[in-house]
Amino acid sequence: MSDLSFVRTEMLPPKEPPATEVGVIGWLRENLFSGWKNTVLTILSLLAIYLVLSEILPWIFHSAWNAGSLDECRKLIKSAYGEEASGACWAVIRERWLQLLFGFYPTELYWRPILTFVLLIVAIAPVLFPELPRRLLSFTPIFPFVAVWLLWGGSIWTPIMALLGFVIGYVAFTLVTPRMGAILGVIAAVLVPVIWWLYLAGPVAEAIHGLVPIGLEPVKSRLFGGFMLSITIGVTAIGASLPLGIILALARQSDLFIVKTLSVGFIEFIRGVPLITLLFVASTLLNIFMPPGTNFDIILRVMIMTTIFAAAYMAEVIRGGLAALPKGQYEAAAALGLDYWKSMRLVILPQA
Repeated sequence: MSDLSFVRTEMLPPKEPPATEVGVIGWLRENLFSGWKNTVLTILSLLAIYLVLSEILPWIFHSAWNAGSLDECRKLIKSAYGEEASGACWAVIRERWLQLLFGFYPTELYWRPILTFVLLIVAIAPVLFPELPRRLLSFTPIFPFVAVWLLWGGSIWTPIMALLGFVIGYVAFTLVTPRMGAILGVIAAVLVPVIWWLYLAGPVAEAIHGLVPIGLEPVKSRLFGGFMLSITIGVTAIGASLPLGIILALARQSDLFIVKTLSVGFIEFIRGVPLITLLFVASTLLNIFMPPGTNFDIILRVMIMTTIFAAAYMAEVIRGGLAALPKGQYEAAAALGLDYWKSMRLVILPQA
């Protein structure tokens, strides 16, 4: 063997990538300056941003935070930055900050919406973060009733009786389904709680409150406002629209003609009407269609309409997920001997 033979036992270390291909410079070249068109658009965008910020930033920072009126704000700005200066009058924000957050909610009761917001985070945290203890999920379905009691006040027994209606519906479903079938079980699970809420929950709550008077100072809905009202309506609409949207999506996928037609009609009608129109209907026209003497709370009416509106769009999102699943998933669920509801709950909906 020649003395010049050589066998490498180690790989050569890789060379460092060019500085223009990695890091900030590489990102800029790839995303903003990858071609002459992107370069022109980037330069024009930077110019537009500069022109906008050059007008907005002086207006934001050449401002006044302590003033009793708009005229006083203008005088303070001109005296500080020159006669030609103009700026924002943040004094109104500073003065009305709590009103922007809580509306006209009583000042001494601010702790109630603050506590409700904290409990909201506790309720949704185990849903968003699976690594948290699963025991926290037991508080999630209870939170809506606690929130209503904290925000509106009144007897604590009223939300407890409302929650008891769902328990009664579940008991009715478990008792009726094995004996009479799933359809009658669902009907019982709906009718029994409705009867409880309409005729029994109120008198029972009043009777218990007379014996054990536990409650908070009532607050009228007309005092709600600001961020608190927005987050209340938004969370309610999003949370309540999910189960309703699932039902509408399953109904639209159903082979039953009447069920499918009603679902399609409802979804397309709601999606075809602007939300502002539904809110006007909720505030002015809804009571016209109710029996004489019926007076729904204005916030409750808005919550109902926003929930219906969100449910129509939620149904379309879920239907898209159902349509994207291959037919083999349905066949696999049937091969396991699962009925319709079990296949939906265990196989189909988790993937949709």
